[in-house]
Amino acid sequence: MLGYIRPTGRSTMRFTPIALLALACALPAAAQYPAERPLTILAGYPAGGQVDIVARLLAEGMRGKFPKGVLVANRTGAGGAVAAAEVATGKPDGYTVVLAPLSTLVIQPQILDLRFKTPDDYEPVINVVSYYPLLVVKPDAPWKTAQDFVAEARSNAGKFRVGSPGEGTSSHLNLEEFMHVTNVKLTHVPYRGWGESSPALLGGHIEALVAQPGEAKPMVDGKRMRALVVFQNSRHPAFPDTPTAKELGWNVANGVWFLLVAPKGTPAPVLRHIHDAAKAAIEEKKFTDAMEQRGVDVDYRPGDPLRGELWQEYRAHTEILKRIGMIKQ
Repeated sequence: MLGYIRPTGRSTMRFTPIALLALACALPAAAQYPAERPLTILAGYPAGGQVDIVARLLAEGMRGKFPKGVLVANRTGAGGAVAAAEVATGKPDGYTVVLAPLSTLVIQPQILDLRFKTPDDYEPVINVVSYYPLLVVKPDAPWKTAQDFVAEARSNAGKFRVGSPGEGTSSHLNLEEFMHVTNVKLTHVPYRGWGESSPALLGGHIEALVAQPGEAKPMVDGKRMRALVVFQNSRHPAFPDTPTAKELGWNVANGVWFLLVAPKGTPAPVLRHIHDAAKAAIEEKKFTDAMEQRGVDVDYRPGDPLRGELWQEYRAHTEILKRIGMIKQ
């Protein structure tokens, strides 16, 4: 309790120097936010990949709202879960957040022993972009269509190797669903990101790759890769000649979101400041143009309803993970 002196006959309060010092110390950290130090955005995947690219563009657009600047730090491993766990259980002062893909938040906690388990264990701040993966092969691959690829893979069960950004990612689960609906056995080869998986495909170490549109688009445009099928509900404008899985009779369309997440218990005014800065950043033409060039959709969703959407995805992925044996029934 703070002490004060109330002189007899007066209704006003006069604080002693000691009481004033105690009051100053008791003020919440949010009162000084964001002037104390830079904001750090963790990216859970290697430099050059989609998460890293989006994080750096986002940081550039947010810098004007943070006097000390905005930094991006790469913390790779466990399908982005290393970075997410560091933030989810970190100090809730608003100075460290993570740009996390949906899979990091709703898949990895169900298959790994992490310091966070469900969407209630962190603070969703804002969703910034979304996209749907696609299946690509080398330009000189003998399969001209997805049907050709499936037909030959079916007659060579388990011999076709298909890469992904990592086990338990949305790309991986799209591959598992693809195998399920086409009744074909493929060998999944997980990598730590595009920086590892794309050279593996170009070098002939794998036959195909489930890729992110923003990463694959320059390769497809440059005739260094060929897209066979996109895993979404409608054709992607960046790949207008590539059919969707649903067009071919295969119900596969698991999307990927990128959202900013803060530690549990971060004060509401701090979350609001981060949200507003990020929202302004993704509305800038430089950001929207960069995302369009990479085949990624700007997909604004505020934090309040985002937690409910994360829970819906969490439960939907539980069913898939059970079916493929990644978690026990």
